[in-house]
Amino acid sequence: MNSNGHSSLVLFVAYTAVVLLLAWLSHRTLRKRSFVSEYFLGSRSLGMLALALTFGATSASAGSFAGFPSLVYSHGWVLALWIASYMIFPLCGMGLLGKRLNIVARRTGAITVPDILRERFDSPGLALVGTLLLALMLTVYLIPQFTLAALIMQQLLGDTAVFQRAAFVLAQTAPGVIPVGVGSDYVLGLLLFALLVIVYTTFGGFRAVVWTDILQGFVMLVGVVLMLTLALVQTGGLKRMTMALAEMTPPLLGEAVIRSENPAPNDGYFVPADRWISLPGGRILRTNQAAILLPGETASGIIKVVEITTPREKAVIIPAPLPSGLILEVQHMHAYASGAGRPGTYTHAPGPSARDAGGFLPLGLAVSFFAFWALSGTGQPGNMVRLMAFSHTRTLRRAIASLSVYFALIYFPLVIIFCSARVLAPGLDQTPDRIMPVMAFLLADGAHVPWLAGLLIAVPFAAAMSTVDSFILMITSSIVRDVYQRNLRPNAREIVLRRLSYVCTTVVGIVAMVGALYPPQFLQYIIVFTGGGLAVAFLGPVALGLYWPRFNAAGAFACMVGGFIAYLGLYVAGFVAFGGATPIRPLGLDPLIWGFACSLLCAVAGTYTAPPSPERILRTHFHT
Repeated sequence: MNSNGHSSLVLFVAYTAVVLLLAWLSHRTLRKRSFVSEYFLGSRSLGMLALALTFGATSASAGSFAGFPSLVYSHGWVLALWIASYMIFPLCGMGLLGKRLNIVARRTGAITVPDILRERFDSPGLALVGTLLLALMLTVYLIPQFTLAALIMQQLLGDTAVFQRAAFVLAQTAPGVIPVGVGSDYVLGLLLFALLVIVYTTFGGFRAVVWTDILQGFVMLVGVVLMLTLALVQTGGLKRMTMALAEMTPPLLGEAVIRSENPAPNDGYFVPADRWISLPGGRILRTNQAAILLPGETASGIIKVVEITTPREKAVIIPAPLPSGLILEVQHMHAYASGAGRPGTYTHAPGPSARDAGGFLPLGLAVSFFAFWALSGTGQPGNMVRLMAFSHTRTLRRAIASLSVYFALIYFPLVIIFCSARVLAPGLDQTPDRIMPVMAFLLADGAHVPWLAGLLIAVPFAAAMSTVDSFILMITSSIVRDVYQRNLRPNAREIVLRRLSYVCTTVVGIVAMVGALYPPQFLQYIIVFTGGGLAVAFLGPVALGLYWPRFNAAGAFACMVGGFIAYLGLYVAGFVAFGGATPIRPLGLDPLIWGFACSLLCAVAGTYTAPPSPERILRTHFHT
């Protein structure tokens, strides 16, 4: 690695060291207080800044800094319409649930969302169903967070000799650990991130999560503003960037192998990703994966490649020759399903799509997504836990105002930045989830401030880490509190709860890491699916339980299960019909809309088939 790469790595390592320091300080506080309340809720003492930034940082996950940028990069300006309602999500979530949820949690001593359901409906069974759904869906949600962090570590360390050698040794000594379609460098980056996040989450608990969220919230905001400025400068401004985008045609996607004329030597060959290669006939391709030839081999495994089709792009790309004796052999190429060969598809709706013949975001889906983010964000159990932990009502009011501005300063600039990425960094369409770390290095190098890459790459890393630590802790709290303590061992000693929490945190992290060994092409699809499923399952029971006295356990169970089954059923039907992650969308509306409609109908039907909740419960939850 050159000195420029060293400077960015040093800055990133310094940031990681600060995160670990905060975990250590949090652990010192944890030792002085009640373990359950402090480890899982920070003793309910969040102030305005802490509430706003931990709420924002947890919401701004890998979806915000990997999945969302990859969709902007792949489909263009139409993503501004797709994300528009996210700006009002804090108003919906905090305004609808915040004050009532906090009051009820304090009155009942609830620590988790299943705790809230148990106390409101006097139903251990409902709480256990909620715990099962929460643990299952959040574990799936963790997979894209681990994937993003692994891609960042791969991008950050990929040029270091030590990392390359370690990746080569891993490929040589443990080939069974590396799934088909990913490289040993990705697996190594995944292992490094998993070790870091499991250690500091286990060690520090909720307060460490909040403190690091405050740090990460500032890092994300500063990083996005810097990236926006650099992207506009390096593309010549918003108008010039959009004009260049309007000329582009979607690329061709395919697979290839790197072949050697002679068997590879004892140290093999390692060809990093992102190499531009020219082929006869004026064709220009970019490799999207690293290629490894082990000793004695004459061909690498299959790697993903992208062929540029826009004449203007071809004119400015300078291919780099492969090492002597190596050639790129294309296996096959295919065009986009929608937008192939048409200029302007990146600037008009619906955007281009590699696999959907109708394009990305037709009208019905655009309408759905304006409701999707407001409803989905409001119904996330991770956000509900934050609302159970703030200190005063004025804290909530100020946090709502601050977060609306914060999200506007994050998401609208991200659309501009990654439309600019289409111009500055073409040819990453097979692995678009890498575009954030790639842009961090590209913009820093273009500004001739290479050490800045360390700060910029900390932005997506912070987003992934802030979501991972929060969700791991939520899954752990649900298992330890709602299953073990509330049902199996009500009188369990604090030392037992502490040790069980540490074990659960470690196990959940390992399970998510294993899932990330098989990353999907678009992380955002998993995030949309799991986020929608959690919202459909929990928003109805919690919101109706807080505001509707007649609502009872039968209605809550029907609401949770009925809505979730309807939502999941549309995805399963889509998988059967289309063989992929595209769900069935009746009338063009997203499954979340149908899931919510079904959950509300089931809630009403279930409520009036059973008597009201006991008076003692209503007194606790609704009487002053």
